[in-house]
Amino acid sequence: MAARRTGIKDVAREAGVSVGTVSNVLNHPEIVAESTRRRALDVIGSTGCVRAEGPRQLQGLAARVIAVLGLDSADPHFTALTTGVEQAARKADVGVMVCTGARDLAEEARHLALITSHQVRGAVLMSGDGVGRTVAAFRRHAVSFVMADQCTPQPAACSVGVDDVAGGHAAVRHLLAQGHRSVVCVGGPERLAPIRDRRTGARIAVSRSGFPSVSLHELSCLELTVSAGRDAGQRILGMPARPTAAFRADDLLALGVIQALYEAGLKVPEDIAMVGYGDLAFAASAVVPLTTVRRPTVAMGRQAGRLLIEDTAHGARHEHARVVRQPELVARRSTLSGPAR
Repeated sequence: MAARRTGIKDVAREAGVSVGTVSNVLNHPEIVAESTRRRALDVIGSTGCVRAEGPRQLQGLAARVIAVLGLDSADPHFTALTTGVEQAARKADVGVMVCTGARDLAEEARHLALITSHQVRGAVLMSGDGVGRTVAAFRRHAVSFVMADQCTPQPAACSVGVDDVAGGHAAVRHLLAQGHRSVVCVGGPERLAPIRDRRTGARIAVSRSGFPSVSLHELSCLELTVSAGRDAGQRILGMPARPTAAFRADDLLALGVIQALYEAGLKVPEDIAMVGYGDLAFAASAVVPLTTVRRPTVAMGRQAGRLLIEDTAHGARHEHARVVRQPELVARRSTLSGPAR
């Protein structure tokens, strides 16, 4: 006999609140007091509360929907990943439900309730804050999922990622080949595995260069945004001995750094050569076309969507795959003038 699913009545009883309060936590969290919301969310997280949609649920349609979860719909990396998932879904005649904003516990609970109560076929999870909690919740409810943008092995799930160690290595090796011996590596949040991998690749490139005089300076940013890049640019301008080249762990950071440098009267690549990461749409069309490491993000999303559809079609007969795609250095004008003199 299948175990009875936990509902909002169970949560209300355990949290010591009304059913209406639990409903507001899931649907209108802004109107619930912080302490009450936290208490209800703790119970939801520990029990895996699922709302039953009853006769309103369209069973035949629900089986033809997959979800894709990320942090921010405005993030160009998430947009590219979602495009790939949609391509795979379209080919299989399956719809896509996009869920974002999972940094917030209330949003995580809403996503879980939507996916389980509507019997969504499965989900593609993009790496980021809170993904571990989502994985744990999906496993409790036997929801199929595929990890995207992450190479960490998941024995009970498929994963599709990029070899970001190789990408960071290629970026700095390219700068060294251009004659640079002083490089600054601007990374992002350390909690993100791809960012740590890119930094590791940069260090490996220096250690294997054979040039004893090479120096690698490291700066970190709390976010992968243009604003964070501008702040990093200001810090570079304040360095006693300014490096002749810079590797940015994300194209958005690179754009912000370039803005800060130009405002200070410096030129790219004449004063500082620049390598970004991601090959976002603006990289090739920037005032100074940006050398960058291309991640096959659309293809990664397409493969993740395809693996999820195969997994949910074949069930126990499906063999989970760990796919690691290779990045590609794309050299443009931001690095092709050699080191500053």
